[in-house]
Amino acid sequence: MAASKNANVPDGDGPKTDLWLVKTVGVLIAAIGEVLLWSGLAGNVSPGIVLLAITSAAALATVDINYAFKGVISKIYLLDAITEGCLVFFWIAAFITGHV
Repeated sequence: MAASKNANVPDGDGPKTDLWLVKTVGVLIAAIGEVLLWSGLAGNVSPGIVLLAITSAAALATVDINYAFKGVISKIYLLDAITEGCLVFFWIAAFITGHV
């Protein structure tokens, strides 16, 4: 599991002193992903699931953008923000067009 090791935190971002927080966020993101995956596989994508997908991707993008521009994390995380922005766009488009 990604949250069990510090190997997924890039070395170039400096030392991590709050590893419990890194692990907690990792577990929360994994839980969100599991809910989205199982809902999709079961064909049970409710408006609440769509809202979870959109808001979690938007929140992660906001964090990436905010901290990348403040210099707290590497600018490479802006690529994550772009990916998360695409997810937001596609979830909204799928919802509006009735595909979910």
